[in-house]
Amino acid sequence: MKIYLFFLLTACCLFTKAQDAPVKWATQETFFADLAGKALPDFKGLTVNKKPFTKAELKNQVVVINFWFEKCPPCIAEMPELNKLVARYGKNNIRFIGITHDKPQQAKRFQQHHAYQYQIISMSVDNIRKLNINHGFPSNILVGKDGKIIYATANISFSDPAFKAKSIIFEQQLQAALKDGQ
Repeated sequence: MKIYLFFLLTACCLFTKAQDAPVKWATQETFFADLAGKALPDFKGLTVNKKPFTKAELKNQVVVINFWFEKCPPCIAEMPELNKLVARYGKNNIRFIGITHDKPQQAKRFQQHHAYQYQIISMSVDNIRKLNINHGFPSNILVGKDGKIIYATANISFSDPAFKAKSIIFEQQLQAALKDGQ
């Protein structure tokens, strides 16, 4: 038995080839980095007034998409920062939408109590998952006029050191999209 085990291990060592390329571990950062340049997938949902909403309504617009839900403390914590982005850039033909798996009426009630200034779109958990562009909640996606993702990040916060650098990059990319007419 020991001899067979020895030969098996030796054979595995001889026939196994070492990987040349370094392993790229899937993390939230690599997931978001890999989104850049990809087209925003088709989707459909409902507004808080239960009107249909599709990706087609975002055509030729710079769009900021925030994935959130009502029972997500980090989502709620970043909303004042997101509202500041709306105040700074909302008049520049940038579309701000929040995608949630909360039901339209629940999202409408939340919006009324929390003054969240994004247009809210409700989708099922499964349909959000199928988009494969958010990596947890919250996630923030910047899309150019060409419908391609420019930049993605988790939380937006210009005061929390853990998120400040990526939030600054997000805003810089937003400004560049405005200048370039992306």
